[in-house]
Amino acid sequence: MFEQLGLIGCGLMGGSFALALKRAKLVKRVVGYSKSPSTTERARQLGVIDVAAPSALLAVSGADLVLLAVPVAASEGTFKAIRHGIGAQTLVMDVGSTKGDVIAAARLGLQGKLGCFVPAHPIAGKELAGVEHAEASLFDGRQVVLTPIKPTLRSNVQRATQVWAGVGARVTTMTPEAHDSAFAAVSHLPHLLAFAFINGLTEQPEGAAFLELAGPGFRDFSRIAAADPTMWRDVLMANSEQVLRQSHAFRQALQQFESLMIKGDAQALEQAIAAASRSRAGWQLGSSTESDA
Repeated sequence: MFEQLGLIGCGLMGGSFALALKRAKLVKRVVGYSKSPSTTERARQLGVIDVAAPSALLAVSGADLVLLAVPVAASEGTFKAIRHGIGAQTLVMDVGSTKGDVIAAARLGLQGKLGCFVPAHPIAGKELAGVEHAEASLFDGRQVVLTPIKPTLRSNVQRATQVWAGVGARVTTMTPEAHDSAFAAVSHLPHLLAFAFINGLTEQPEGAAFLELAGPGFRDFSRIAAADPTMWRDVLMANSEQVLRQSHAFRQALQQFESLMIKGDAQALEQAIAAASRSRAGWQLGSSTESDA
């Protein structure tokens, strides 16, 4: 059990982690801080945190577990703000959807305390942000990817694995580079496509009328377009090289479908659709879980 969680960012992800720790009886006290005092106070009122701290540094002072649940673009400033409050036995983690940029920020912000840091990415989320939507079961059965770097102490990787497993997650480990490449393909590009699809639809003169006729297929395909704009701006900018690489691959595949339609080659079109259908069906039979990040 941890004596104190220092929670930086009392939103959906951070709040859910705090509630999950409490449910599992893995922490005695949660001290939280958010940039918005009203958010921190709301988290206290909801019982997500026990104490509202006036600064990030005070939130982590005395904590043996620290979680950064802030936009990835705010990572460096947050690491710098908390560095002097991190002890030799403190385990520090984040929940960012990109890892290369967060690790670079940690190198600058944490400096000599980098051994305490275990980069983490829980593959979980909702389209609704905010501490009001936090829930202890958010990580149940979900994957959490750890991307430790050379300075990370092996003992802290083990502790991080135990923490996430303790709140119900399935933990895997990979390099930061492999992580950012993979999630550009299976998460970041799909969000980019959903955003572009909705804008392309609603900017048409008949867009509003089209939306009135939309059904379950539209709902399923477009759901992630309702995601948090600030978070996804940061994710797409931080991992732009990998996302653009995946966007190029998508455009090539789309052009192939368009070419078959232009040619009127119904048989080849059906074969291309069947290939996609088989791949998607095979994924459903696997152990993957759907996510928003």
